[in-house]
Amino acid sequence: MARGFNKAILMGNLARDPEVRYTTSKQAVAKLTVAVGRQWKNREGEVQDQADFIPVVVWGVQAENCERYLRKGSPVLVEGRIQVRSYEAGTGERRWVTEVVAQGVTFLGSRRDGGETYSPEGEQAPPSRGGSLREKGFEDDYVRDISELDDVKDEGEDADIPF
Repeated sequence: MARGFNKAILMGNLARDPEVRYTTSKQAVAKLTVAVGRQWKNREGEVQDQADFIPVVVWGVQAENCERYLRKGSPVLVEGRIQVRSYEAGTGERRWVTEVVAQGVTFLGSRRDGGETYSPEGEQAPPSRGGSLREKGFEDDYVRDISELDDVKDEGEDADIPF
């Protein structure tokens, strides 16, 4: 049989808080639901919106990090594989489940969004020193547009370009 290729990449927001459980061997497993939105135009030209809610399974330390840092609405990027499995329900009937088994989960939110930053040592990362100067109260010290400069040349004059 030929070797196949099974890769899934999802980018969306969590539809609910991660649900973490532990196996009998004490390995963490998290269940996530990623809402992925899409748009299209119908025959009348009206824009239609729809969201697909895709189940994702995350194992190990990554599952614990998802529980620690992600909440409903958190933006994530999930890379993994699609898995189809079956089980027997309590009523005796066979049920089928299709889900993405995550090999990597990237947290896309920022601390500004209310999210936390992950650091490998398990500690909170230091606060970011970046950000907009305007957000820090310096908006009047910097021009917003070149037209705000006092010594702007008239449109008819050639500008000296150093290259």
